[in-house]
Amino acid sequence: MRFKYALFIIISSILFLYGCGAKSRLASADKKFEAGEYASAAELYSKLYSKISYKDAELRGRVAFNQAECLRKLNYTRAEMMYSRAVRAKYQDSIVYLKLAQAQHRNAKYSEAIKNYNLYLKHDSSNVVAINGIKGAQSFAVWKAEPTSYVVKRENTFYARNRYVYSPSYQNSDYDQLYYTANNIQQKKGTANNFVTNSPNSNIFFVKKDASEKWSKPEPVFSDEIAGSADIGSCAFSPDGRTMYFTKASQKNDANANVEIYSSSRTGGEWTTPQKIVFFKDSTISVAHPAIAPDGETIYFVSDAPNGQGGKDIWKGTLSGTECKFIENLGPTINTPGDEMFPYVRADGILYFSSDGHAGLGGLDIYKAVGTESGDSIQWEVFNMGMPVNSNYDDFGITFEGNKEKGFFSSNRGQIRGFDAIWSFVLPEKEVIVQGKVMDDKLNPIPDAMVRLISNTGQNTRVITRKDGTYRIKIDSDMDCVMLGTARGFLNSKASVSSRGLKGSKTYTVDLVLPAAFRPVQLNNIFFEFAKWDLTLESEKGLQDLLKMLNDNPYIVIEVSAHTDYIGNNEANMILSQKRAQSVVDYLINAGINANRLISVGYGEEKPYIVDESLNIQHPFLSVDTVLNEEYILTLPHTEQEIANQINRRTEFKVVKMNFR
Repeated sequence: MRFKYALFIIISSILFLYGCGAKSRLASADKKFEAGEYASAAELYSKLYSKISYKDAELRGRVAFNQAECLRKLNYTRAEMMYSRAVRAKYQDSIVYLKLAQAQHRNAKYSEAIKNYNLYLKHDSSNVVAINGIKGAQSFAVWKAEPTSYVVKRENTFYARNRYVYSPSYQNSDYDQLYYTANNIQQKKGTANNFVTNSPNSNIFFVKKDASEKWSKPEPVFSDEIAGSADIGSCAFSPDGRTMYFTKASQKNDANANVEIYSSSRTGGEWTTPQKIVFFKDSTISVAHPAIAPDGETIYFVSDAPNGQGGKDIWKGTLSGTECKFIENLGPTINTPGDEMFPYVRADGILYFSSDGHAGLGGLDIYKAVGTESGDSIQWEVFNMGMPVNSNYDDFGITFEGNKEKGFFSSNRGQIRGFDAIWSFVLPEKEVIVQGKVMDDKLNPIPDAMVRLISNTGQNTRVITRKDGTYRIKIDSDMDCVMLGTARGFLNSKASVSSRGLKGSKTYTVDLVLPAAFRPVQLNNIFFEFAKWDLTLESEKGLQDLLKMLNDNPYIVIEVSAHTDYIGNNEANMILSQKRAQSVVDYLINAGINANRLISVGYGEEKPYIVDESLNIQHPFLSVDTVLNEEYILTLPHTEQEIANQINRRTEFKVVKMNFR
């Protein structure tokens, strides 16, 4: 009994001490969470969660949710798992469904995300973030099926494993100096890590491009003495490149420590000591991610200031020395209850920014906003930049190389632990080409032929074919073109091509066949009923080709002739061939061709075919210049005789006059 009692006392003491220790660790985790020390808080919550009894569902839910929030802030994909655990523990705040949906959205689990967005909308039916989340998840299939023509790739020049590298920005109009933010792994010994990520603080680095288009080794902009223990990054430049604006976050162990924007001017080869810019009278309001408009006076920035749309919003104001005046929120078209960050303004005034509140692929997406002045305000139209610029991860911090559709942006795509990297993007110049070959009716190339292209937009281009008969013409998209091929000694040939609705580059192949003038041209696709002069349905294509040729050459007169083999009565063959030729002429007259342009002749067996090079290639047993008369054909094997007779049974045309009026 004494032993059991002693054991009871020991176990009770251990449980009491453990309970006290757990409460202490929970308090410590909560304190770090409230202070924004998410990396440290996540680690403490992780250790606590595994120790909490399943019976204490409420506590498990709260710890799981807080850990998920930490992981989300750190861009870890594991946030989804912890939100799911919070849901299973019946976490009492319905916001967990929205957070879980966003995490699933970021992990490209779109159908599951839609389900949880809808669950959250039962509690908050007008929530913009959830509504846009559903739109984005439902639009994924369209974005994937219809990607933009941008080509993106990770820039290994700036890549650093297990480091945050982001927010690129060009410093000058030559676009040969690039500044970006990265962890300062060479920070002064003894300097504390970033409180949020528990990784080294960031500094601004710059690289310069040499004559061979290679970037130099990165160098930090600010020394340890100037940077101190602050986290520095997300810079932008005035239009002349002489003033840099950047974000500075003082690393104080204080939940109220805010983020500020500083400026520095370039004197000689050095940047001056940074000066803080005052935006709001309330010093606890954070401002970050500066972007300078082309006028050099308007500054766009991100802030959690009151009277916004919720979360982090994009604002703008006017610079006046070390102050920012006339500050205004960009409004609900740009800002949502989610986070809008990393603004960038091009020289033409188009605004780019990142958001997790608009309809997107997941995480932060990059958006393009085109503004139109309407009275004293600006009306914005916002477009998602689509794939492959955007992904289901965080894509942000874009910069363009002037007016070119190329530059850099930041993304943590494919990174389980959320490390950012710089990616390049370029929109290849759209090239629409019409090319082909000009040939005669024997498919031999015609050198020095002329191809003329006329479009409905006014393009009028003439090119001469090369020795091999080929040509190449560059056209624009969204145009209709008519083409005409001409060559001395040949009939004209027309064709058409349309590039309407074309989104990317494309090459159209248009071959032009010019029948020879004043020599017989065989019509290969004219067929008659056996021993009759009735045209078969299979003749339609050949007849239409002949009709087109006559319309392309409105001043010619042609003779249509029909031929038979030697089999049968010669007089009967003459009558049959004459009626067959007339059947072709009648078809053309019914199709609108003037009867005076058409002559029908039946030659029966009187004009056997003379083998040319193209026929010799097709049937090598027939020598060039051989006349396929009865005497020769009878010397051939039976199967070859049938081939020769089939060749003689033909319909031809030839030009007899070129100046019909």
